[in-house]
Formats: sequence, C-alpha cells, structure tokens
Amino acid sequence: MKNIVILISGGGSNMAAIVRAAQSEQWPARIAAVISNRADAGGLPFAQANGIPTVVIPSQDFASRDAFDAALRAAIDEFLPDLIVLAGFMRILTAPFVAHYAGRMLNIHPSLLPRFSGLHTHRQALAAGHDRHGATVHIVTAELDHGPVLGQVEVAVLPGDTEAALAIRVLQQEHILYPRVIRDFIEHGAPAQH
Repeated sequence: MKNIVILISGGGSNMAAIVRAAQSEQWPARIAAVISNRADAGGLPFAQANGIPTVVIPSQDFASRDAFDAALRAAIDEFLPDLIVLAGFMRILTAPFVAHYAGRMLNIHPSLLPRFSGLHTHRQALAAGHDRHGATVHIVTAELDHGPVLGQVEVAVLPGDTEAALAIRVLQQEHILYPRVIRDFIEHGAPAQH
C-alpha cells in the first residue's frame, strides 16, 4: 500500500476528486495526509470528514521560502510518502525541496503546457484567441510548470466564453484527469523519459 500526501491551499476540489476515486476504485494506495499552507483552506474539513490526517503549516509564519519548505518537508516526511500531489497548492517550491521529491511529486496546471505557465491561464488563453484550452498533469521540476507531461485534457473555447466559464469547464475535466493519472502513476510508476 503506497502513501500519497496531498498539498492544498484552497477549496480542495481536486483533492476531493482524488480521495473519492481512491476510495471507490480501491487504489493500492491511501491518502496518508492532506497538508495546507493556509488554516482556512476549504478542503481541510473534507479531508477530516474522510478520516484523513490534516496538517497546517502557515506559510506567513516563516521568514523565507527556504524556512517554510524545510518545515513542509519535515511534515510531509512524517507520512513516509511514495507520492506527493499538488492540488491547488499556491506556493512556488525551492529547488532543494523539489530535488528531495524528484520523480515523485505531481502537479496539475490549468493549461495545455507548454502554453501559459504561471497564473491567469484562462485569461491568457482567451486573450490569445485559442480555440482549445485545458489542463496538464506533470512531474514537478525546479522550473515552474515545465516538468515531464503525464497527461492532458482539452476543452473547447466557446464563442463568448468568459474567464470564469472557461475555468469551470477546465476544472470539471481536471477532476477526471488528475485521479486517472495518479492511479496510473501509483500502479505503473513514472513513464520512461526520452
């Protein structure tokens, strides 16, 4: 049985989708903990209601990114993780932190990478006039939103789309894509990189 630690900063809808899939599909893994950098993260009550240990490490309590990442790493490692899943975790992680979990930390990003790394991806897609947008699951590397891609899903950009409407449709597809990629990763490991 493999241990998954999920990191969140907000509502945790992707985390909830992962938890539900792990339970209903009886993955050979368990969600060992949900850790947040915000005490008011909306996903924490869901995790607690599902019997998942939660930890809060308020990022504003630390003087530097290095200090926060050291505390976060210590908290994660208590749960002996085989996989770390970023699910709306709104922190840029330091290179030493990423290196510690090399090859076993995943993120989902709301764009078809390599398009639109960083924030406001839906706004960027609309401004660029693209007719396709979507989401990407990738292995986390020190370069923001540039790790090896494990899965993508496309969403049509509709005439008259707003940033909010597009965001909702992409998020709905994230809830399908992310659990599928995580289960595949747990069962088969990372694909060979070429």
